[in-house]
Amino acid sequence: MKKVVFNMEPFTCPSCVKKIENTVRKVDGVSDVQVLFNSGRVRAEFDESKTNADTLESTIVRLGYPVLSKKVS
Repeated sequence: MKKVVFNMEPFTCPSCVKKIENTVRKVDGVSDVQVLFNSGRVRAEFDESKTNADTLESTIVRLGYPVLSKKVS
C-alpha cells in the first residue's frame, strides 16, 4: 500500500470535506481517505496496482479543489 498527502488551501465548509472524501473513496484501489479540514490536507492510502497518486490528484482537481503539492510514501 502507498500513501499520499495532498496539500491544499484550508477548507471553508464541511460539505467540501465530505465531497472529496466520498469521491476519492470511490476510486478503485483506495482503502482509506481523510480530509483534514483546518490544515487543508488530504491523506489517502491506495493499492498502486489499481491506481496512483496522479489519478487521485486529478480526481480532486476535477471537483474544483486545486492541489498545491503532494508527497507519496
